[in-house]
Amino acid sequence: MTAPRHDEAQRARARTAYQTLEPLNVLAYFHPGTAQAQTDTGLDPYAWYVGARGAPLGDCVGSVVSAAFFNFNPAMVEPGWAAARRVGLDVVHARREQMLAEALAEIWGDAAASDDVRQLADRLLDVAASVPMAGRTLASAWAECTPPDDPAVRLWHAVSVLREWRGDGHVAALTAAGFDRLEAVVFHEATHPDPSLRKRGLGKRVSQLTRAWSDEDWEAAKSALIARGVLRETGADEPDALSDEGGRLYDELEVITDDAAAAAWVGVDDFDDLIGRIRPYIKQILDAGVLPGTKKK
Repeated sequence: MTAPRHDEAQRARARTAYQTLEPLNVLAYFHPGTAQAQTDTGLDPYAWYVGARGAPLGDCVGSVVSAAFFNFNPAMVEPGWAAARRVGLDVVHARREQMLAEALAEIWGDAAASDDVRQLADRLLDVAASVPMAGRTLASAWAECTPPDDPAVRLWHAVSVLREWRGDGHVAALTAAGFDRLEAVVFHEATHPDPSLRKRGLGKRVSQLTRAWSDEDWEAAKSALIARGVLRETGADEPDALSDEGGRLYDELEVITDDAAAAAWVGVDDFDDLIGRIRPYIKQILDAGVLPGTKKK
């Protein structure tokens, strides 16, 4: 691995921002309100997700969306994108914003329309406007969208630009390391040799379901990673597990991703205050119990 450009403290900022803000981004795709949005647009869950996340890319061919999404099965992405285009990408985009406005008003109450939320949104939009977009396909598309006027949805939009920007950098690291789409998923979901390391993942079954990979697909990718030496052989009832070499590679890829993402936060003098102000809103989302793996409190 080449020497990181940013120091450990700057990389830690990038990791903290990602871990803090991620629940707000994924709310758009996992909130129960998506079911009604799918009904209203006539899209199945796959087509809704692809259309809602990919709409800023515009009326492009499905292979472009599949490339940007990276670890999703193209056999799901491309038909889903075609369905969303038939409905109208602007229709899907608007319906997603409506769903988010309703969801965040329910979770945050009157605070969803507050000056504090608008100020947080505008500050994060300032941060997003400062990041270099070269090579960041999905993030650059989202950055070109007009930010919503609704304060809560405006904050979601700002977070999502930064989230996709980090994600584009992570995809670059994975492709440089030689992973194909599904290999990246299997590698990510495998347990780490260091049991104290907390890895954020969806689990094998949810990953397969949301990304439309079959058991046969998964086993083929797993075999390729075992042959490469980054996964180790496990029993039929055991979870997939990284080898020692796989653990080292995982750690290296996380450093590369954090280092690439650190550029957004260098020079953000109010970083601690910004993250501190937004954390209570994120906690309310987690406490609402609407995201996978969370329970209502």
